[in-house]
Amino acid sequence: MKRLILLRHGQSQWNLENRFTGWTDVELTDQGRREAREAGEKLLAAGILPNYYFTSYLKRAIHTLDIAATAMDRCWIPVIKDWHLNERHYGALQGLNKAETAKEYGDEQVHIWRRSFDVAPPSLDIEDPRYPGNDPRYDGLAFEELPLTESLADTIKRVAPCWSEIIEPKLNLYDTVLVAAHGNSLRALAKMLLHLDDNEIVGVEIPTGKPWVFELDDKLSVIKEYYL
Repeated sequence: MKRLILLRHGQSQWNLENRFTGWTDVELTDQGRREAREAGEKLLAAGILPNYYFTSYLKRAIHTLDIAATAMDRCWIPVIKDWHLNERHYGALQGLNKAETAKEYGDEQVHIWRRSFDVAPPSLDIEDPRYPGNDPRYDGLAFEELPLTESLADTIKRVAPCWSEIIEPKLNLYDTVLVAAHGNSLRALAKMLLHLDDNEIVGVEIPTGKPWVFELDDKLSVIKEYYL
């Protein structure tokens, strides 16, 4: 049996402030660091110990993984950082308070941007300081790989090759793999694993700092899934 653990990062500062975060690189709060530690402690207590780690390029996910790994005393486990596992890019909404944005654009429009499957928020301009092309961590990416905004559908399309080309091969080699990432990139993985349709996946909520364990057969089909 194989096991895949999906771990959404602990509470970030912008989660606390109710802001659209996306690719903005914000820190964990004290609560977020506590959630990450407790996640590692739960995995250790359950005897579910990863042999390989994956995370995104964003420090709220990287630090969540570091803290959880320390709690499991498994800091030596190899890790791959992959930008494909970044959070959904919220375009021009990034950094804006969600409640204030709802007042400006209306609750219905903001709900569509947040919860629809294939409607993306307003795009950034490439001259905007928030454009990922201004960030050195993405220097190696082609222009067409750098998002100006993304829908959930766009995020799933981005994450899919990471699953098939990088994560899946490691699961064929190792018994237990942990992916520490973000709400929407983890939704993308869950959609593929559970064969959810477009309407089903928009209703999936993944809590921060709570390990979601998938037990898989040798063909990587889901046998059982549960939260610790």
